[in-house]
Amino acid sequence: MAAISPENLLPRPPYDPEIYAGLPRFPDTPDLYLPDAVQEHRAEIAAAMAPIKEAILADPFIVHTSRTVPGGPRGPIEISVFAPAAVEVMAGAAGAGGAPRPCIVNMHGGGMTSGDPFLGMATMVEYVKEFGAVVVSPAYRRAPEHPHPAPVEDCYAVLKWVAGDGARELRVDAKRRLIVAGESAGGGLAAAVALMARDDEEGPKLCAQLLVCPMLDDRNDSVSCRQYAQGDIWNRKRNGFGWKCLLGDEAGGERVSCYAAPARATDLSGLPPTFIDVGSAEPFRDEDVAYASKLWECGVDAELHVWPGGTHAFHAFVPSATISIMADRTRMEWVRRVLERVN
Repeated sequence: MAAISPENLLPRPPYDPEIYAGLPRFPDTPDLYLPDAVQEHRAEIAAAMAPIKEAILADPFIVHTSRTVPGGPRGPIEISVFAPAAVEVMAGAAGAGGAPRPCIVNMHGGGMTSGDPFLGMATMVEYVKEFGAVVVSPAYRRAPEHPHPAPVEDCYAVLKWVAGDGARELRVDAKRRLIVAGESAGGGLAAAVALMARDDEEGPKLCAQLLVCPMLDDRNDSVSCRQYAQGDIWNRKRNGFGWKCLLGDEAGGERVSCYAAPARATDLSGLPPTFIDVGSAEPFRDEDVAYASKLWECGVDAELHVWPGGTHAFHAFVPSATISIMADRTRMEWVRRVLERVN
């Protein structure tokens, strides 16, 4: 019989019954944390995403285009663009352009090692339909082949392109209605590029950041991380592996940049209005609550929701659950308020 880890004896919040009943079960074997497993994990995510990608591409209300844009020091970056079907998306396309649209630059999740621009897009295309927004998703370089700072530099280069030459090509209002967003690892990257934009004197001016269960803290040692050390959709072990792939031996050390792990930032002043939500039954709960508290401490307009019984990315895995519907609606209404405020 395997020894019982002290972490497994910690009391922890229960799962929402609807969420727990609908969750897929993932193996938690030692082989999952070997370097060779990254390719296997990527293939599993791609297979799981295939029907969702197919549905998005078949949606008559959405137009998807892809192209490369100038990158930073690491070369061109591929992006996916999702726009309302009635809108001319890229320069040179047929049809009339109309007024500039809101733009959301969305960083996909995947634990810093996996995923592509379609991961999490089932939620994002609802903003396209509801607000006529254009969503841009970078195919950023992923760890471990491309450790920090490659992923965040790619994302920031795309954000700068959108705010510059891309605004004309995409016909978006990048001066007043530019939002960064992301879920899980993508939420961490979104928070990081918001910090980079703030610190860059010529950086893009953001109207908001939308952070969904963001991956923020490489130290991986909060109470919630220890409560959810094993099993589950995302746990402390998987989290540690992701940070190790991104940061190598620096993970958890003293010299980690806030552009790698935004929880390391000591000053969050000057950031745009922020939405953070997370489940109560997942490892990122405490770091996300702490980040919201730090935003408030620094005078930033921030809204925080902790969904009782929600696992990591619960709304994506069980979208029909009551709390998933509530969470999706709450995010939508927050984005609506942000856009109305700047109009």
